Amino acid sequence: MPSPSRRTVLATGSAVGGTLLTGGLPAPASAAAPEPAARDPWRAVLDDADLVWRRAPATWYEGPFLGNGFLGSGIYAEPGAATRAVRFNVQHSEVRDHRPEFGSLFGLARLPIAHFTLEPVGTITGWDWRLGLRDAELTGTLTTDRGTLALRALVHNDRSVLAVEVTPSSGERDFRWVFHPAEAISPRAAFKPLPAGYRGNPPAEVAEHDGVSAAVQPLLAGGQHVTAWRERSTGRTRTLYVHVAHSHPGTTALDRALKAVRRTSPLPYSALAATHRAWWHAYYRKSFLSLPDARMQRFYWIQLYKAAAAARRDAPVMATSGPWLEPTPWPNTWWNLNAQLEYWLIHGSNHLELDAITRSLSVFRDNLAKETPAPYRTDSLGIPRTTDPALVNGAADPLTGYGVGVPGQDPPTPEVGNLTWALHNVWLSYRHTMDESILRDVLYPLLRKAINYYLHFLEPGPDGRLHLPATFSPEYGGNSRDCNYDLMLLTWGCRTLLESAELLGVEDELAPRWREVLTRRVPYPTDANGFVIGADLPFAKSHRHYSHLLAVYPLYELTGRTSDERGLIERSLAHWVGFEGALQGYTFTGAASMSALLGKGEDALRYLGELMSRFVRPNTMYKESGPVIETPLSAAQSLHDMVCQSWGGTIRVFPALPDAWADVTVHDFRTQGAFLLSAVREGGVTRWVRLTSEAGAPCVVRHGIAGPVEVRDGRGLPLRYTDAGDGAIRVALRKGESALITARGDRPDLTIAPVRANGAAPRWGLPAE
Repeated sequence: MPSPSRRTVLATGSAVGGTLLTGGLPAPASAAAPEPAARDPWRAVLDDADLVWRRAPATWYEGPFLGNGFLGSGIYAEPGAATRAVRFNVQHSEVRDHRPEFGSLFGLARLPIAHFTLEPVGTITGWDWRLGLRDAELTGTLTTDRGTLALRALVHNDRSVLAVEVTPSSGERDFRWVFHPAEAISPRAAFKPLPAGYRGNPPAEVAEHDGVSAAVQPLLAGGQHVTAWRERSTGRTRTLYVHVAHSHPGTTALDRALKAVRRTSPLPYSALAATHRAWWHAYYRKSFLSLPDARMQRFYWIQLYKAAAAARRDAPVMATSGPWLEPTPWPNTWWNLNAQLEYWLIHGSNHLELDAITRSLSVFRDNLAKETPAPYRTDSLGIPRTTDPALVNGAADPLTGYGVGVPGQDPPTPEVGNLTWALHNVWLSYRHTMDESILRDVLYPLLRKAINYYLHFLEPGPDGRLHLPATFSPEYGGNSRDCNYDLMLLTWGCRTLLESAELLGVEDELAPRWREVLTRRVPYPTDANGFVIGADLPFAKSHRHYSHLLAVYPLYELTGRTSDERGLIERSLAHWVGFEGALQGYTFTGAASMSALLGKGEDALRYLGELMSRFVRPNTMYKESGPVIETPLSAAQSLHDMVCQSWGGTIRVFPALPDAWADVTVHDFRTQGAFLLSAVREGGVTRWVRLTSEAGAPCVVRHGIAGPVEVRDGRGLPLRYTDAGDGAIRVALRKGESALITARGDRPDLTIAPVRANGAAPRWGLPAE
């Protein structure tokens, strides 16, 4: 394809502090009057985790990034002009094409929007930037041979405006902003041939509208997206305000974008920053985690920042690069791993306000029926490998998008389990909140139809067992009967439906069939090395995906309850990661979480170390042919799995910590059963565990405290408990009640504070020459 044209238009006009737990809850902190870092543990860990740049970031993988789930800006030196300009990308998660005849990878793809360049008068000679996590704000200075440019930048949480304030020295007073519209074509066009008849959209049209500039991008399918901006001056300080709006099939985006800029630009940057910071300060205080590994602790808090910058419940499910679109072969949402991994960390970190998966699957469920092969649409649902935000794939072929296949047929590729796996995320949201409306209105009806699709093809074999015809295990290549990816998801789905029907008081006519599947389903295919891909396909080559191991993780259907089962998991894990070649970053996050399941903290840390040293980039982003963000986010979940697990009705506190992590603090970690967990480990010993119940669900906790324990309620009075075996106790807690567990006779300090780092570690970003 011809290279996109370049059209430019000048733009106009480790401290240690603590919070004492009282009555089971932390003392509230005011966002308007934050405590000094010496007394505020959140401020201490967040300030310590800031990314810094002392040299020019050259790419998406090195630079700062700002966002609010919708509008996103990645910032780095202008390619080919690193000493002359700084690029501020302007991208938006709602901006996409609307030509389904060209599929989700071209006709429904995310569309690039534009970027601004900040162009100094002189040549850039120095960078001193900091991405402040606590305030979600970029601050710092550019030095040139003519002076300095002091800047502050944010993507406002509520107003969805990119605001960049620049205060130049006298020699840089004439710096300028230049707007560069992108060619509105699928980013996949830079990697793959164009489908017959497909072409990019016409050029953007830039015009003035009473003091506000706007680039109107018309779409061939109707509608438009619009970038509007204005620059305002106060003395030497100049502030750029940018907003993006999208509309289809109408052309309302222009009016909305102009109104947003006119409404926001009279506000000084400091006024915008105050309301923006208030949201972010409250966001972080929903949970707390501190580790003695400084590099890993900083990485964790950056992922919490990244998640909120990329996701909101009301935003589209994250595409592979989040809101920070770049040239990529994957310009939409991927459902055979990426979406699932992107959202796992929201549960333990207590951030269900970011759960776009549950909302999207519910709102767009009718499209899931339309994407299912026609003969099965009346009673079945499926999700394609790739979709747009409305869960539409459009035309399906290997060039334009991968549809829901049919077991036993090829083409199309019979990849059929992705919806069931996505619904496991919904199940996690239910289990971590115990919100019955999620179970009743979303999970149960959708999972029922997702499993029903399998039931059309499940047939008895000569052995009397129920078998599946050939299906596809994501990423491996080749189809196989009794594919473990699908058998494992089918088993989890039937078990979950039976449990859900009982909880909801539903007498479902399909329940006998689900029980039959659990009783007669063929065993998962294995060989001497562990789990194979399927009955016809051994595991015999390097494979980055753990599609054949889902029953181990994340489904926790197989957990090593017996020595034979544990040996099978260990052999399978070793065999999987033993094939170098195709392994990628999420291979190691999966291996870390499986090791944590087995209680192997040293192995889990080693796998995360492989991820950090081999795959994670300076700003904690990640690359596989193009920019993708699921792997670092899933690494945060691997850290969760080392600190707390709550599968199978039991909460496990500090189940897989390496020896080097002798001190760990966790606060308001959300577990299954809707409990908030706080716990402190000191010198390799768990000192105390507190659980607060939000739903009155059964509470079984493996607390990890050696010897006899005491359990007290929120008033400090003794609380009855029973021995649940295997180091666990059972405590009856009603909604709103809490239990504090300590060693008998111990009265530990209940302060929440960062732990001391084992040693110094470099900051993320580009901190040194």
